Amino acid sequence: MKNETKLVPIMAALLLGIFVASLDNTIVATSMGSIIGDLGGMDKYVWVTSAYLVAEMAGMPIFGKLSDNFGRKRFFVIGIILFLIGSVLCGTAQTMVQLCLFRALQGIGGSALMPIAFTIIWDVMPPEKRGKMSGIFGAVFGLSSIVGPLLGSFITDHMNWRWIFYINIPIGFIALALIIIFYKESSYHTKASIDWLGAILLVSFTVCLMFALELGGHTYAWSSVQILGLFASALVCLIVFLLVETKIKDPILPFQLFKERLYTTGVLTGMFYGAVFMVSTIYIPLYIQGVTGGTATNSGLLLLPMMVTSSIGAAIGGAWANKISYRKIMLTSSIIMAIGTYLLSTLDAETPRWLLTIYMMIIGLGVGPSFSVLGMASLHNAKPQERGIASSTSNFLRSLGMTLGITVFGIIQRNSFTNGLPDMLPNGKSEDFGSILSPEVRSQIPADILHSITDILSSSITETFLWTFIPLGISFLCIVSMSSDKMHHIQKTTAK
Repeated sequence: MKNETKLVPIMAALLLGIFVASLDNTIVATSMGSIIGDLGGMDKYVWVTSAYLVAEMAGMPIFGKLSDNFGRKRFFVIGIILFLIGSVLCGTAQTMVQLCLFRALQGIGGSALMPIAFTIIWDVMPPEKRGKMSGIFGAVFGLSSIVGPLLGSFITDHMNWRWIFYINIPIGFIALALIIIFYKESSYHTKASIDWLGAILLVSFTVCLMFALELGGHTYAWSSVQILGLFASALVCLIVFLLVETKIKDPILPFQLFKERLYTTGVLTGMFYGAVFMVSTIYIPLYIQGVTGGTATNSGLLLLPMMVTSSIGAAIGGAWANKISYRKIMLTSSIIMAIGTYLLSTLDAETPRWLLTIYMMIIGLGVGPSFSVLGMASLHNAKPQERGIASSTSNFLRSLGMTLGITVFGIIQRNSFTNGLPDMLPNGKSEDFGSILSPEVRSQIPADILHSITDILSSSITETFLWTFIPLGISFLCIVSMSSDKMHHIQKTTAK
């Protein structure tokens, strides 16, 4: 009991670190109107979000590997400090360029927090407690990912957009103090050489791919030299990275991790789940605003039921992992996800709000277990000196899946909408579908034309949900291929 009491402040520090890192993935989105109104730089709109995401994704495997070689505590502390410095600078930014640069610094700090926090759980918690704690951590991750837009709009409306960054400071300082004072790290890790070439190639791949996805179709056409060049550069960097990692003595990404069937199927499931999850969080608010004429606040509030049930699902999944195999839990999760996705594909302009709420709760209950169970599966067979890179690679691929989901399904929805709506918007540009989200614009459109527009928009959204059955199907195949491991197996091994 005494040892468990000592773990409480450590767990609190890790939870706070995960909360602020995942919160900043989404909190900026609903504040961008106010930020641009204050700083200008509409042409740099996409960079404010992408700078954080690129830096976070690129840094995850690097910090994971460094924590394996040189210790978790120092890099978790470094991550918090960088994140806090970035938050302060973001809040004081005077130009859009400054804000983008400071967001990148925030992202570097955030890249250390999430994967290392999940790894420390397995370092300090007894095996019989890991499932429960992973469930709680997964719930916090899901909660902060969904609540970000709602919190961002609330702070912007009632305070100032700069406070979406300043709010990180007290939370971060509490986490920093708790981890420094209470976390006494063991010395199981061994120092090794740093794979600098692998790190550079991985960062280059991530940067090229992310900017191609973020800028394609907006700043530049998909067929433009700039976007094709970025994709080609990403492919070259990836190929060279894989070749280097097979030759080097101490690679930043050990391929032996992927020899474990549970690890490979788990991280791939997380990647495809991430894509499906983002479609729900993006297109339900679009449905509320564009089809039913709701406000941004209403659309944000409608995500709350999904937030609650995803947190419940994460906690239940983590607790069940002590008794049921990861595969059985995720099979149940995938079936619930498929049911919820199908129900969302039946939406139309007449769907009552209470029924949509039920659909969202089903989706949340389905995706929730993935936040905890897949993280546990990625660490199940990893040696202590490999846990950092195992966790960070899992988080990296989930983030990649979310980004790919936003891009690919964004193209599908946009094309479906614009192809069905050639000349009906007020300015005659079918690609400017964002204008019908404005209550002022909607009030000026004749009722019959508005009804036709919303019908086509609704159809494009439901069609997009149907397309998500492709990644859902792939994730189902990955889950079926999982081994039948569960946390109980680790407990038996430890006891022996």
